[in-house]
Amino acid sequence: MRVVAVDGALVPDPRGRHPGRGAWVHPAAECLDRAERRSAFPRALRVPGPLTVTAVRSYLDGTRAAPAAGPAGVQQRGVGTVPVPSVTEDKVDPS
Repeated sequence: MRVVAVDGALVPDPRGRHPGRGAWVHPAAECLDRAERRSAFPRALRVPGPLTVTAVRSYLDGTRAAPAAGPAGVQQRGVGTVPVPSVTEDKVDPS
């Protein structure tokens, strides 16, 4: 998952649309914790001082808790979900 620094905070950029230097981290809480302990984000993003990772942590918690939902609870296709191919048999007319 791509992350960027915005006003001293680390924010998720899952679509890769935010401008500026970005860093990549595996979308798991363990990997985020380790990168934070090692001060990897300020080094990778070339910013002075520590960065708050609250937005990234809540994004990760939200993606694991439930799939993303759009307006009125309608699930959006391709957002936080893995498509499952449907199994259908091809029906052929034997005549």
